[in-house]
Amino acid sequence: MNAFFAEFFGTAMIIVFGGGVVSNVLLNKTKGNNSGWIVITFGWAVGVFTGVLIAAPISGAHLNPAVTLGLVLAHKFSVSLMPLYICAQMSGAMFGAILVWLAYKKHFDITDDADAKLAVFCTSPNIRSYWYNVVTEVIGTFVLVLAVLFMAEPQVGLGSLSALPVAIVVLGLGLSLGGPTGYAINPARDLGPRIVHFFLPIPLKRDSDWKYSWVPVIGPLLGAAIAAVFYLIFKKAL
Repeated sequence: MNAFFAEFFGTAMIIVFGGGVVSNVLLNKTKGNNSGWIVITFGWAVGVFTGVLIAAPISGAHLNPAVTLGLVLAHKFSVSLMPLYICAQMSGAMFGAILVWLAYKKHFDITDDADAKLAVFCTSPNIRSYWYNVVTEVIGTFVLVLAVLFMAEPQVGLGSLSALPVAIVVLGLGLSLGGPTGYAINPARDLGPRIVHFFLPIPLKRDSDWKYSWVPVIGPLLGAAIAAVFYLIFKKAL
């Protein structure tokens, strides 16, 4: 259960920082309104840094079902623990989304843009072309998981590794590959808050875009699987 709570709170921190910075940039009458994409990418990166810092000594700081899958397929993590970790990650992401909503509730109340409100919770593409959107998520998650696999301590995950390298990778992914889909690269980060958006009493909100919701789940999982295969081939060739 220590690992469960580490994954829970670590993932929640990612969403508190990430959803928080999106709220600050997009919602009306915030201090950071319209401050732009670079601010958003830095907020998410700091969220990853904080989450990994909290969880790494206890659970290995996966904080992402795609990372957990990649570690399992690369023989660095036990498949029997996978359901526990994914449950913790999903629950933590939902909890973090609720905290963001509470922090910015008054700004949600005075914002008319329903798309901006949805963007606080989950991703959506600027050009909707589902299979190309999947490819974008596959590429981004491939890079993330491959980097994590080379950083990971055997059988643990990120272990006691500093959180900074992972945060830098996430920052780079946001700046470089985040434009088309908003770089979910984490099924829990997208699906958990999307469910919260569906249930919360947000004024003038739109639907939760369930037609797109499969993309930031399938894309990252495929990217993680491909990264694990590449990692194993590379290690075998050494």
